Amino acid sequence: MIDPKNLKALVRLMVENDLTELDLQDAQGERVALKRGRTPAPALTVPTPPLTIPATVAPPAAPPAGDAGLTPIKSPIVGTFYAAASPEAKPLVAVGDRVGPETVVCIIEAMKVFNEIKADASGVVEKILASNGQAVEFGQPLFLIRPT
Repeated sequence: MIDPKNLKALVRLMVENDLTELDLQDAQGERVALKRGRTPAPALTVPTPPLTIPATVAPPAAPPAGDAGLTPIKSPIVGTFYAAASPEAKPLVAVGDRVGPETVVCIIEAMKVFNEIKADASGVVEKILASNGQAVEFGQPLFLIRPT
């Protein structure tokens, strides 16, 4: 049987070198085969960390009625909405701010990647529809802007 210290060293070697499989056999015929990575989860199981699922995930919200003439800025991906670049920073945009097509209006984290979301239109921010740390869906309106 393999020594636990040796097993830990092999796992560390796999992680440090980004290996997904390791298959070793010594002179005495003892064999160790290790695989890392996620395997498909059986139906009706809860994923294990580091994957987290928000407690509530609502379907994408339509812009509120009565906002005719306002242009939505929609989420291009599924992820977590952040209004600022860091917890200590001020929000990237606020109601009343003027934005252009290249203005970064928020950040959406998807799979540990932080994606800057641009306005893609010119106007004035009228409403912010998502809250900091909220899970957002593809196509979900995040902001409403009044075109200028």
